[in-house]
Amino acid sequence: MLHHRNDPSEAYRRVDFDARVRGADSRQLVDLCLEQVIGSIGRALHAQERSDNSAKSAALTRAVSALTVLQMGVDMANPTAAALVQLYQSARNAILDCVTRFDAGKLKVIRQDFTEIREAMLRSIAA
Repeated sequence: MLHHRNDPSEAYRRVDFDARVRGADSRQLVDLCLEQVIGSIGRALHAQERSDNSAKSAALTRAVSALTVLQMGVDMANPTAAALVQLYQSARNAILDCVTRFDAGKLKVIRQDFTEIREAMLRSIAA
C-alpha cells in the first residue's frame, strides 16, 4: 500500500490546492476550505473502509486544518461570527474525537452539514 506522501493522487491534489489558493479571493478561499473539509471527511470514511489508517489519519488532519483556517478567517464584525466560530470549533472537536474513536456516523453528519453550507453559499453567490 502506498504511503500518502508517495501517492500520486495526493501529490496532484496538493499541487492543485496550492495553485487554487494562490489565485483565490476571500470567498473562493472559504469555498476551497469547505471543499477540503467535505472531501477530506469523504477520504477518511473511504480509508476506514479499506483499513488504511495512514490515509485516514492524513484525511482527518486535512479536515481539521481546513476547519482551523475557516475559524481563523471569521470576520468578528460579522453578526454571524460567534455562530460560525462555534460551528467550526464543534466540527473540529468532533473530528479530533474520531482520531481515537472513529465514528463514521458522526463524520457523515458533519460532511452533510458542510455540504449543505457550501451549496447554500454557492447559490447565494450565483443569485
